[in-house]
Amino acid sequence: MKLKTQNPAPDLSNEAALWAQGYRLVAGLDEVGRGAWAGPVFAAAVILPPDFPTLSEALCNVRDSKLLSPHERDELACLIRDVALAVGIGQACHTEVDQCGIVAATQTAMCAALAHTGCCADYLLIDAVHLPQVTIPQRPLIKGDMTCLSIAAASIIAKVARDTYCLEMEREYPGYGFARHKGYGTAQHRAALQRLGPCVVHRLSYEPVRRVCGAREDSHR
Repeated sequence: MKLKTQNPAPDLSNEAALWAQGYRLVAGLDEVGRGAWAGPVFAAAVILPPDFPTLSEALCNVRDSKLLSPHERDELACLIRDVALAVGIGQACHTEVDQCGIVAATQTAMCAALAHTGCCADYLLIDAVHLPQVTIPQRPLIKGDMTCLSIAAASIIAKVARDTYCLEMEREYPGYGFARHKGYGTAQHRAALQRLGPCVVHRLSYEPVRRVCGAREDSHR
């Protein structure tokens, strides 16, 4: 597979430094869906093998999921699952986002992803998030999905999982265009909200959703 993007590849420098210190199960974590107007926030945890001599070569096409096409993400997600020691996916639903806020919901999704790996990670590399709920040593990395291979791998796994969920939302709540915009605030999504009002998976705590719904209510008075 040859990628369209020319962006620099994330590498294993963070993982290699930790492996050299004796940490063996280093988990990279990332989330997707924080800015969406509807649906859950998803997170993934990926633990790469420290004793895989050609790991960088095997995952040379892995990038931040936002830089990849859907087809590239699907292919790479399968490859990551084949290569990784463990992969876990977690989510926090729209009601948790509304009740607790997106930061807490993201932390919940990441903790669930860790639990679903089936492994006891001994170090966490996280894309710009701290998890005070766990006692595992951890390091938040700004733009970690651009520089750290295990975090970039997690971003792909999380994105594929959430996009699959959005296809289910499209079937269950037709007319909103979830398959196209994946719950994000596009013009199409805004127009659908104005026309139909919110469905049960919309994040009513998000100001753009409240604003559109409020304008719709005013127009029907």
